[in-house]
Amino acid sequence: MGDLDKKVAVVSGGTRGIGLAIATALLSEGAQVFAGSRSVVSGEQPAHANSSLSEAVAQRLTCLPLDVSCAASVERFILTVSERAGPPAILVNSAGISHHQDVIGHDDAAWQQVLDVNLTGTYLMTKACMPLMKQRGWGRIINIASTAAHTAHPGYAAYCASKAGVLGLTRTVALEGAPYGVNCVSVSPTWVATDMLQATAAETAANEGIDKSTVLDKIAQANPQGRIVEPDEIAALVALLCSDSISGLTMEDIQINAGAHW
Repeated sequence: MGDLDKKVAVVSGGTRGIGLAIATALLSEGAQVFAGSRSVVSGEQPAHANSSLSEAVAQRLTCLPLDVSCAASVERFILTVSERAGPPAILVNSAGISHHQDVIGHDDAAWQQVLDVNLTGTYLMTKACMPLMKQRGWGRIINIASTAAHTAHPGYAAYCASKAGVLGLTRTVALEGAPYGVNCVSVSPTWVATDMLQATAAETAANEGIDKSTVLDKIAQANPQGRIVEPDEIAALVALLCSDSISGLTMEDIQINAGAHW
């Protein structure tokens, strides 16, 4: 098995996109992985059929209902994981949403929803898992932030604000966890080939009256490497950060940006 043999890991937003890639990578390193998502209504199967989800992974990945913005849902999820496999040693906060709207005229409910999922969700999951990690004297908390946390873009105030908040939370959690062997690191990708990117490209295409493929091509060409980052690239870094190979790495944000600022 790999470096994470038998360690219990939880991944929010783990049934597709970056979260699913991370869950798969942790499985390959020997971890026992529980993926939580609002898309899982009941049972233990992802609600979204995913052709990249191999049969071997599907048989080993346990998917449970989870709404990270709801404290009661988080508590139920962590309790279920603990009862079935033991307390989580690894937490990956990957659940995230975005909303495109200028600050003037911004829908207040949409603003709150983005913060509730991206920032408060990360806080609630950490609050639930960190005491269990401290008791064992070992833990890894990886927060998926964004290059948007370091810069700005018109129409993405809620997303930028929420991800910038994740960076601040990461640093504080790292300091509080350091005496107990609990590391906390954030990973900030640029645009990644996920459903969120596809949805954003479709919205942009509709607004500008152009084809979605043209929007995706513009995004790729605006990147210095001339491409769109893949979820597996994020997953590979997360798996490394969860190992004991670099135990001194904490309180940092690592960008996987292919040279892009956004």
